[in-house]
Amino acid sequence: MRHRLFSAQFCLLVLAALLAAGCATTRTTAGGQVGVDREQTLLVSSTEVNRSAAKAYQETLREAQSKNLLNRDAQQVARVRQIAARLIAVTTVFRSDARGWPWEVNVIRSRELNAWCMPGGKIMVYSGLIEQLRLSDDELAAVMAHEIAHALREHGREKVGQAAGVSAAAAIGGALIGAYFGVDSGLGQSVIGTVGDLAFMRPNSREMEQEADRIGIELAARAGYDPDATITLWEKMGRASSGQPPQWLSTHPSHAARIADLRVYAVRVEPLYVTARKRADRP
Repeated sequence: MRHRLFSAQFCLLVLAALLAAGCATTRTTAGGQVGVDREQTLLVSSTEVNRSAAKAYQETLREAQSKNLLNRDAQQVARVRQIAARLIAVTTVFRSDARGWPWEVNVIRSRELNAWCMPGGKIMVYSGLIEQLRLSDDELAAVMAHEIAHALREHGREKVGQAAGVSAAAAIGGALIGAYFGVDSGLGQSVIGTVGDLAFMRPNSREMEQEADRIGIELAARAGYDPDATITLWEKMGRASSGQPPQWLSTHPSHAARIADLRVYAVRVEPLYVTARKRADRP
């Protein structure tokens, strides 16, 4: 039994070494005042991911337009785009190349409480988020800054690489375990895939959410939006949602954990907000 356990552990160590080989790490963004400086392993090129994102974004626009759901309220669209412009203007604090991205900002008429920013700066806001939560400009900026932060950190690109790595690990590891223990390799692959999802993919998703929260609150503050609005936003989101899964099984932090972290970082970026407001008030 001890021999088999050692052999299984050895197989997994070999597998981990194979996956790690040649995986260089990089920092996609500067740390800013919030100090997000985790190095990332990016297995897929940004060109490939951005091209796919742009294609998916155009398909989303075409579908919404065909249903007469795209940019229905001109005043609402102008409001969203004005906020986006202020946020995009300060992205260079984290990435010098970001202002040159082919940014797009649109609004879909939907009751869904949602907003996202695809890799390369393709932003979509759902009208239900604005209307049902009755978001102030500061709260709407908090949502959009969070989503922009995901794009700046290239979290989409990172997760594509992670998904590929977990799939490869499941396939190779399943074959190794299946051959050693004399069981079907598909069973071994399923077990490793499940463990990989829970022990690797989900915790990293929570980490990405925290990074986007922290970068987003700094972006909003630098753009002259009240960082405390990030807290009121998530309080509203908490009241609007129910039946959250246990935090350790969720790809997002619990509302309570998220708000507690944001309170700390709202204090940290408050001077940036004060400076931005003073600059805006100058004649």
